Amino acid sequence: MAVQSTPRKPQDSLRSAVLRLLRTFNRQSKRARLIATVALTLAVISSGWGGHQLLRRRSEDKAQGRRLLRRNSGLRGKDGSRTIFVPYRNSTAKVVIYPTKPTSFDAHRRLFLNPPRAAGLSDGQPALQVPPPNTKPGLNIAFLHQFLSLLSIMIPHWNSKESGLLLSQGVFLLLRTYLSLVVTRLDGEIVRDLVAGNGRGFLWGLVKWCGIGGFASYTNAAIKFLQSKVSIAFRTRLTRYIHDLYLNDNLNYYKVLNLDGGIGQGIDQYICNDLTLFTNSAASLYSSIGKPLVDLCVFNYQLFRSLGPLGCTGLLANYIITATALRRLSPPFGKLKAVENRREGDFRLLHSKLITNAEEVAFYGGADIEKVFLDASFKDLTTWMEGIYRLKIRYNMLEDFVVKYSWSAFGYLITSLPVFLPEWSGLANTPEPAFPSSSSPSLGPQHTRMQSFITNKRLMLSLADAGSRMMYSLKDLSELAGHTSRVYSLISTLHRVHANAYAPPRHTSPEQFSLSDVHGTVQKGYDGIRLENCPLIAPASLHQLPGSPLTEPLTFTLPAGAHTLVSGSNGSGKSSIARVVAGLWPTYRGLVSRPRQIGADGIMFLPQRPYLSIGTLRDQVIYPHSEIDMRESSRNDRDLMRVLEVVRLGYLPDREGGWDARREWKDVLSGGEKQRMAFARLVYHEPRFAVIDEGTSAVSSDVEGLLYETCKRRGVTVVVMSTRVGLKRYCDWNLTLGLEGDEVREDGGDGDDSEEEEEEEEEEEGEEPLLPGWSFDRIGTVEERVGVEREVQALREKLGRVEEWRRRKEEIERELARVWVSGEEEELPPPAYLEEEVG
Repeated sequence: MAVQSTPRKPQDSLRSAVLRLLRTFNRQSKRARLIATVALTLAVISSGWGGHQLLRRRSEDKAQGRRLLRRNSGLRGKDGSRTIFVPYRNSTAKVVIYPTKPTSFDAHRRLFLNPPRAAGLSDGQPALQVPPPNTKPGLNIAFLHQFLSLLSIMIPHWNSKESGLLLSQGVFLLLRTYLSLVVTRLDGEIVRDLVAGNGRGFLWGLVKWCGIGGFASYTNAAIKFLQSKVSIAFRTRLTRYIHDLYLNDNLNYYKVLNLDGGIGQGIDQYICNDLTLFTNSAASLYSSIGKPLVDLCVFNYQLFRSLGPLGCTGLLANYIITATALRRLSPPFGKLKAVENRREGDFRLLHSKLITNAEEVAFYGGADIEKVFLDASFKDLTTWMEGIYRLKIRYNMLEDFVVKYSWSAFGYLITSLPVFLPEWSGLANTPEPAFPSSSSPSLGPQHTRMQSFITNKRLMLSLADAGSRMMYSLKDLSELAGHTSRVYSLISTLHRVHANAYAPPRHTSPEQFSLSDVHGTVQKGYDGIRLENCPLIAPASLHQLPGSPLTEPLTFTLPAGAHTLVSGSNGSGKSSIARVVAGLWPTYRGLVSRPRQIGADGIMFLPQRPYLSIGTLRDQVIYPHSEIDMRESSRNDRDLMRVLEVVRLGYLPDREGGWDARREWKDVLSGGEKQRMAFARLVYHEPRFAVIDEGTSAVSSDVEGLLYETCKRRGVTVVVMSTRVGLKRYCDWNLTLGLEGDEVREDGGDGDDSEEEEEEEEEEEGEEPLLPGWSFDRIGTVEERVGVEREVQALREKLGRVEEWRRRKEEIERELARVWVSGEEEELPPPAYLEEEVG
């Protein structure tokens, strides 16, 4: 006899657990209970204190973020990282930027400068330009190498953020494929129940349809969201990589535009537009190719189970034939897209030049001619785009007909095999459908056949959709090839400039004074400025072309305290000296010595056009420092105010609204204020040497003297490039460029002996002097007075020959006015109206 159990009242599980814990606690010894109580108390106190500290640090970070955001500043880490704060909703978000390691540049350099020979981008030796100009963007091995090279930057390692995003997107793509199979089966069941009149099964199918639809909608939205996140992550990686390669101490941002010439002047088009298009296409490539490929495999397997080997073989043959035909007939969209992007960049560059030089164009009244240039560039762009659209119309007509209609007709033919030809389909002995249903086992064979047909049709439609997306992705791949070629060309050029990789091809000699023919030496760390046998060579616009010599090789030394005026006519090379000393131009020959660092206790350059950056008024004074650097050097706003008062700009903070005021400073400040702001930076940084190129052309003479005397009083050795002779009163030495003939004197001598020797050497070599000379004299010496008297004497001799030149001019005009007739000895008399005028 079985024992009868008595029912017990159910007890709350949480309450019972607490009671069991208390009973266990009471059974322990007094010491154990005391230790447990103390431990629990300490845990509660420590967790509360930790939470309080966490909230306090978070509030401090937000307050610091708002303060630094207002001041356009950030924090610098010991590892070289930089923490900035960006606006996010109603607060700020902290972003940590890690610099690219030099070892990463070294590892990637071989991918961009020395690609394998199989890639078709070089012949196994360093190329002058990668990719070569004759490389056409397209679906080839070169595109594969370029894309994989860029992929190594976008996904640096397997555990990166980008890998996690791609893995998450892959999970959702597989989930969407599974949901497509479930919807396919459910579609067949709903139609079967509708035809059979099974109302209960039909309603339950609709309920499942709506439930699966909601989950599928979330899956599709998640895929699009993750694709956008992947695109932003790719763009962030590439942009930071390019910025680290573009903006560094090697001055690549200047050299890539003015020395290399590999990508022209539209580098902003590459970084802002082409890079965005490439990352968007690369991020969509994962879903536009990966998802259809998985669908093709899964749906083909399901159709193989339903249609047999004959139907599956026919489908595969159809896909291969149509894909090959479309690939043969497809226009070169990659090359067309690359040309379109280049013309977009040219059009954008014209607008950028107009914005930059709007004032100058307005003074000249050049709106009409600028409009002609812009209209011509836009016409070229629209003509090219219309040509692409005409090609796309013909190709899209063929593609839509093949993918949508011919594939659908072939699909209906294949799905009819189990109905009309079960023996041919290989399923004569298999009456069960691919998705048997247990909800309605009593349905007849016609209903089962209907379910099988609807299921197969749905699979065929999904398969056709996957195939059409694969066909469309070929066109997207062609456009991606064009974007990839542009971005790869940009990074290759930056690597070439960064590594100074201008070696000529094997068994060839470089052009003289090209970037492949640089043999000079730059010494940093010298307490002064020194040039020894250093010619001034203006580089060509392309790195393969030779440069143009401007003057004879220079040799002079400027120690601390040797204030120097560099004078000469326009185009004689005054600014070229500053470019060579600063490292903007290569040192083709000789030696250039200069201080090591830019700024404090080093050297500083003031260019002809004062540059005003974006940011606050404080940023204009301390440029190129940031507020972080200012705080680290123990400076504050009171020190900056004293700097502005020295250069007579003490009224600016009150006029503009304080140090944190933000303006378009190049439009707010006048020409004189801009030049005085440049001197304010000089006073703030306190370098030992300052190279000033026409730095006071818009400043009054009294303020000009104040500025130079202030620099000299603060221990700054000034090197002034100017055509104004009045600046000699602030300098001790005068370097004169552009001299010819007996005006040339070196190192303060009269140069008679050296000139005779040079003339003898030139006569022996059979060469004529072509380059202007130079002289380096001390101001106020006998040699300088002799030189001035020599110039005055030369001018007097030229003035004495004015009458002779006038008579010669009249003789030439009379000879030119005479007309001789061929075959006659007498000249043709002048016309009657000329005789009347003469009379």
